[in-house]
Amino acid sequence: MKKPSFKQIAIVAVIVVIGSGAFWATTGNYAKSVDKEPAKPKASLTVTTTKAQSIDWPLSLSANGSIAAWQEAVVGSELGGLLLAEVRVNVGDVVKRGQVLARFTNESVAAQVAQQKAAVEEARAALSEADANAERARTLGNSGALSGQQTTQYEVAQRSAKARLLSAQASLEMQQIRLRQTQVIAPDDGIISSRTATVGAVASQGQELFKLIRQNRLEWRAEVNATDLLQIKVGQAVKLRVTNGVLVDGKVRMIAPTVDPLTRNALVYVDLPVPGSAHAGMFGTGQFLLGHAEALTLPQSSVVMRDGFSYVYQLGKDDKVIQTKVTLGRRVGERIEVASGDNGITPAMILIEKGAGFLADGDTVRVANPAEVKPAAKPTPARNASLALK
Repeated sequence: MKKPSFKQIAIVAVIVVIGSGAFWATTGNYAKSVDKEPAKPKASLTVTTTKAQSIDWPLSLSANGSIAAWQEAVVGSELGGLLLAEVRVNVGDVVKRGQVLARFTNESVAAQVAQQKAAVEEARAALSEADANAERARTLGNSGALSGQQTTQYEVAQRSAKARLLSAQASLEMQQIRLRQTQVIAPDDGIISSRTATVGAVASQGQELFKLIRQNRLEWRAEVNATDLLQIKVGQAVKLRVTNGVLVDGKVRMIAPTVDPLTRNALVYVDLPVPGSAHAGMFGTGQFLLGHAEALTLPQSSVVMRDGFSYVYQLGKDDKVIQTKVTLGRRVGERIEVASGDNGITPAMILIEKGAGFLADGDTVRVANPAEVKPAAKPTPARNASLALK
């Protein structure tokens, strides 16, 4: 076989060198082009999404006020100078009308009753004698044996005897009343709210011994601004949250006929159920239920409070979020009404739910539920009972 000449070897070497240079030039330019391509931003947080939904929600008016007794009766001593011998009830006891609450010593009053009974019998005997004398005088006067003046004297004595008997009977009745007053009687059904009666004390006439909440009825006295007063009607339902967190149903009984000239507030009296969990003296915040209206709502976890304003985050292009300011309205359960927004919140927008509190405008997120948006449950009467009070 003939060996290649020097010229042929040189040509092959030149071809190899040129090919290698072209290869490295091509790979170098590709690497530079890869280095120049911008990297896709990484997601800062994994979130879940939701959509605003329109729900029929109750309209309500919020107010504050104190709980007080519907009527509180003061039970006092009608007699003075008598020793309190027995106290039969204490604070919190439920009593019935006519029940004996306490008893004074009655020996001296009973003796006066006996004395007055004797006086009545004496006056009755005197009247019997006067009746007989007057009858004889009239008989003899017709026969001429007695003068007209004497007959008149006997008739006057008869009328005087009748008057003395009536006076004695009235005195006896008064002493019998005093005897009954030695027992302190409940004026109505109710519950004892206060007791100052002490066994062994000598009470003065008119001294307070007990306080009684009549029929155990309580009412909430709500302070309502005059501008809102026309929205409230007698018989409207009320949801009241008392200081112990318990919800109480009530009903408007009466609206005060006057408005305080200093505060421009009026009292609205709301009857509370008997028995109930509220107590007199508690403070309560309530909602007057005015009707129903459509509300565009979101889960409360979708709303972020920053610098005194409320925001939601909309999922935009390339999984970037857009911060939007909103104005909030009513709250029911775990959802909140979006009254308005700078860009207008619509049911079609995809909004961030869980994780919204950690985001800033323009952040890139990873969506955990891109195709899952659960509808909000329609409020039931039981859920409406748990109004989140502002």
